[in-house]
Amino acid sequence: MRILLAEDDTLLGDGLRAGLRLAGFQVDWVRDGPAAERELRAQPYAAAVLDLGLPGMDGIDVLASVRRAGVTLPVLVLTARDAVPDRIKGLDTGADDYVVKPVDLDELAARLRALVRRAAGQPQEQLQAGDIRLDPAARTVQRGTEPVALSTREFDLLQALLLNAGRVLSREQLEQHLYSWGREVESNAVEVHIHHLRKKLGADCIQTVRGVGYLLPKVPPAGGSAG
Repeated sequence: MRILLAEDDTLLGDGLRAGLRLAGFQVDWVRDGPAAERELRAQPYAAAVLDLGLPGMDGIDVLASVRRAGVTLPVLVLTARDAVPDRIKGLDTGADDYVVKPVDLDELAARLRALVRRAAGQPQEQLQAGDIRLDPAARTVQRGTEPVALSTREFDLLQALLLNAGRVLSREQLEQHLYSWGREVESNAVEVHIHHLRKKLGADCIQTVRGVGYLLPKVPPAGGSAG
């Protein structure tokens, strides 16, 4: 899933981006408040990690601005300000969670996964539709009792479809889930990944809605061929 990281400390930002990528996130990184506000208004991120002490525009002001604009994505506030009034102000402004530096990367990744699940109406740790089950933390997939080996892109695409089970996603929306800045997107990449997922999970598990996009039903057809 694709997230925005807003952090002005170069060393910390580089470490967070690398660690979150290892945890399976696609990370776009900005280093000041105006850039964070612009990207949050323009891009459909799954979540954001927002430092409060940003140059140019304080993180609280960024958060207040995007919430007024109707941006509803989950925002995890990251800050060295550990005083209770600062935490209260961040939460009241629209933050969904709060982590004080120094940051444990495993905890940060877990909190982000939980925020994204809840925002998608998926309270359980594992994502499931019918007999397809995906574990975002372990990055494993099963159909019934059988494990299914997926590539990184296939896993990310299936995760996006499961988070939006029952809802049609366009090719552009799926590309936005899969690729961060600077990652070249081949014109037929989504179609290729969909083809591979159908071979591994069953031909009918992902439906094509002609002229619109792709749909993973909340209860996919059982027993489809995985060959």
